[in-house]
Amino acid sequence: MEIVILVVVIALVVLGAISGLVVSGRKKKAAPAEKSAAAQATKAPSAEPHVGEEAEGAPEAPRRTIEEVDLPAAEAPAPPAPTPEIETPEPTAGRLVRLRSRLSRSQNTLGKGLLTLLSREHLDDATWEEIEDTLLTADVGVTPTQELVERLRERVRVLGTRTPEELRTLLREELLTLVGPDLDRTVHTETHGAVERPGVVLVVGVNGTGKTTTTGKLARVLVADGKSVVLGAADTFRAAAADQLQTWGRRVGARTVRGPEAGDPASVAFDAVKEGTDEGADVVLIDTAGRLHTKTGLMDELGKVKRVVEKQGPVDEVLLVLDATTGQNGLVQARVFAEVVDITGIVLTKLDGTAKGGIVVAVQRELGVPVKLVGLGEGADDLAPFEPEAFVDALIGGA
Repeated sequence: MEIVILVVVIALVVLGAISGLVVSGRKKKAAPAEKSAAAQATKAPSAEPHVGEEAEGAPEAPRRTIEEVDLPAAEAPAPPAPTPEIETPEPTAGRLVRLRSRLSRSQNTLGKGLLTLLSREHLDDATWEEIEDTLLTADVGVTPTQELVERLRERVRVLGTRTPEELRTLLREELLTLVGPDLDRTVHTETHGAVERPGVVLVVGVNGTGKTTTTGKLARVLVADGKSVVLGAADTFRAAAADQLQTWGRRVGARTVRGPEAGDPASVAFDAVKEGTDEGADVVLIDTAGRLHTKTGLMDELGKVKRVVEKQGPVDEVLLVLDATTGQNGLVQARVFAEVVDITGIVLTKLDGTAKGGIVVAVQRELGVPVKLVGLGEGADDLAPFEPEAFVDALIGGA
């Protein structure tokens, strides 16, 4: 009996322990669920109304159909770029005469000095030496100066009396003879032979002489004479040279053929002549690089440009651009260029500045070719065909 009671007691104790364990496990499982419910209860929005940033999102706007939506208007096409206005250059006839006053302001020192010396009562050897020095200072050159002084001495001796008007006439005649009134100063742009092709003009010169500007101004001269012009930008070594030439051409309706920067100048020159021929242009002007006359390799390349162009036909004119203010130093440049290409004419720029008028005589004697064009200012139409009579009149006209 005691044993039965003991077993019952043990059984009750075991059941009690098992019941405790079960209840404890259920409490642990219920705890996370209660925490999650509490968190959701915290996040859940309150049913009370809010104001400002705590307010609920704005009520959804009423939806519209696609027919009710206003679509943006189509953008109008951009207006076409304005066509550059084509300028009408001044006529070339008499340009130098019109610019005589500008020329005489800077050049009549020579004429005034000579007339003053020749007007002395006694022309002794010392006076003639002064006359010779005046001519040399004006960059006339040694040989032309000696010739002029010799002729003046002879004519003054024969003339006897020397009134101011007689002296002016005498000096004008002798200076005109020295300048060379009978030289052919035409810029040759007319082709010869049965082949239809444009006249080809090659413009050469060292850096700083105004070569590209002169090429652009020459285009204006030719357009003013009724010719159609194509420009060849063969100066591929100087930055913006092609842009500068193209700007000049655009102003008078002349197209510019150009190549890549630092490209082959001969190739550009060849293409310019070819395209000028295809278009039926009257003249092709080729602006070459401003070669330093001391750079033998570059001078050889200039010769190459001329040879390549001549594969399509002869070059009709080779114009050497010289800065008149360089005086006798410009003659060194002229000699070297004449050895590389056959110079046919001279363009003297900046003749209205500090240049001395005698350089006209000196450069013609040095090269044996005439001065054909002179630059008398910065204006677009300040390039003028050289007229010996107008030039000499400018030298002594204001004296």
